[in-house]
Amino acid sequence: MARSYTSDKPAEYQRLPEYTRDEAWVRAFLHRAEIAHIGHSAGNQPFVTPTNFWYDEAGQRVIFHANIAGRLRANLESNPQVCLEVSEMGRFLPANTALEFGVQYRSVMVFGRVEILQDLNEQRRVLYALISKYFPRMAPGREYRPITDKELARTTVYALQIESWSGKENWKDAAEESPDWPPLPEGFTP
Repeated sequence: MARSYTSDKPAEYQRLPEYTRDEAWVRAFLHRAEIAHIGHSAGNQPFVTPTNFWYDEAGQRVIFHANIAGRLRANLESNPQVCLEVSEMGRFLPANTALEFGVQYRSVMVFGRVEILQDLNEQRRVLYALISKYFPRMAPGREYRPITDKELARTTVYALQIESWSGKENWKDAAEESPDWPPLPEGFTP
């Protein structure tokens, strides 16, 4: 009988618990991952928005930004409950049965509520942290002009307060193979 997920919290159940990673792994992955995909909705219409981001470990939140107006802001103002996904792919893994073809992957799912940051000093602080994640050798006032009030007036800065998360990793060297079919040659690449 199939499991019913309707009463489970979003990060509560893992179908393959051996792939589950602990909180230290999740934090480290969020610090180094480059692109996140934010799942949000308007009524019954789901959306996914890719974005760069900064994981604010001390605040247990994810910071991202977008234009001052648009679908993302409209959706988040009406429904701030979101999920965020970050992932990394490795090699495709061939197998001798269709069921066992696979891919190496690492991923984190984050669930929580988004708020729009209003304080200009807080906006600057987290935007500088976001820039520093991607450009660690550059500093405001040295390699680039500091953020102006005019620029902040054109930007929405979001903080996703983390309510739950889960991390998974499947980085096997090879896919499982069935004993009822000849194995692939050693070192086979598609």
